[in-house]
Amino acid sequence: MSTSPTRAQDREILRLAVPAFLALVAEPLFLLADAAVVGHLGTRELAGLGIAGAVLQTVVGLCVFLAYGTTASVARLLGAGNRRAALAQGIDGIWLAVLIGTIATVLGMLLTRPLVELFGASPGVTDDAATYLRLAFLGTVPLLVMLAATGVLRGLQDTRTPLYVAVGGNALNVVLNVVLVHGVASFAGIGLAGSAIGSVIAQVACAVALVAVVVRGARREGASLRPHPAGIRLAARAAVALVIRTLTLRAALLVTTYAVTTGAAPGDDAVPVATHQLAMTLWTFLAFVLDAIAIAAQALTGRHLGAGDVDSTRAVTRRMVRWGIWSGVVTGVLLALTGPFLGQLFTPDRAVQETLVPVLLVAALAQPVAGVVFVLDGVLIGAGDGAYLARAGTVVLLAYAPVVLVLAALGSGLTWVWAAFGAIFMGARLLVLLHRARGEAWLVTGAAAVR
Repeated sequence: MSTSPTRAQDREILRLAVPAFLALVAEPLFLLADAAVVGHLGTRELAGLGIAGAVLQTVVGLCVFLAYGTTASVARLLGAGNRRAALAQGIDGIWLAVLIGTIATVLGMLLTRPLVELFGASPGVTDDAATYLRLAFLGTVPLLVMLAATGVLRGLQDTRTPLYVAVGGNALNVVLNVVLVHGVASFAGIGLAGSAIGSVIAQVACAVALVAVVVRGARREGASLRPHPAGIRLAARAAVALVIRTLTLRAALLVTTYAVTTGAAPGDDAVPVATHQLAMTLWTFLAFVLDAIAIAAQALTGRHLGAGDVDSTRAVTRRMVRWGIWSGVVTGVLLALTGPFLGQLFTPDRAVQETLVPVLLVAALAQPVAGVVFVLDGVLIGAGDGAYLARAGTVVLLAYAPVVLVLAALGSGLTWVWAAFGAIFMGARLLVLLHRARGEAWLVTGAAAVR
């Protein structure tokens, strides 16, 4: 009996999305493990981790094009039948990651204090944030190399290897955090600094493992391992639009954190900032869960368009949107049901636990919308439609930022800030992505991704 097209699409999506799902669940566990371990040091330390995490995630998040752009370009070349060129493009992406990571590390360590002071937190929280961030910046190069190497493997339709590396790296991170923060046996813990050091060590190990796999594949296909200035420049030019797109997303998250900090009562910012840190960590966790289908979307869209198959691109997009909706419903229900108990896993502070419950309910309601947003974002990234994503992201930011800042000025509270995040920020993203997906402009075929 022949297999229906829908079942074949589902199998292909699952083949890529399931390992990506497990890997993406493991990745934010770096942050969850840090939050769980640091949360038992105290509320002030947890708030400091929240601010440091916002800065570091912004720096790394701005470079997510190293994964997304590489996935799209490698998948297109693979679809066009040129695996050697695909690997050569991927190697250039890794070299670009090393270059950008080195610059970011130097600048980040020099500007650590001014960066955390931008959030206007109390002196104690600011000191803790600076302590963590200065050490965490040492992991910038391995983090960016991990992004680029993961993008190469996804473009080659391999999501299993990043899964194995993510699981191993996360396990190492948990062990190192417990030992270095709290200490074991005769070894005395070094507190918040130990959490940053443990994460950096785990990140280096992950980067080495991923690069080893890519290098082995390049040698097998006869692709050069040397940096090619032309290839690096090409990757950098293609990344400009994705950087702008990512910058608008990170700006929205930063303005949300800023609104939480400035909207709190003077000298009483530890509870709302710590609560926001936990809520945003859990949101990031669920975002990565939903993003698994978006990873499949990037790889499949790039491959189908590289092969010139527009009909398959349309069909698999429709199927993945359905997957996104139902995945969002499931994650939303689970978050709503577990919300009253999650706070106890991360902090003994009753005020933080109680404040977290309504925030997580708001986040749960936004999950189905997030499921569709992440899928369509992945489809357009896989199509190389970065220019539109950059314009759309700018429009969304301009609509969202004034609203959330007004709420902060009015002292509306953490829950209302999160309500604006879910309704306005995510809702606006949904509208601009649906508008683009229904048109034809993004369906450009051929081996070269849209620049």
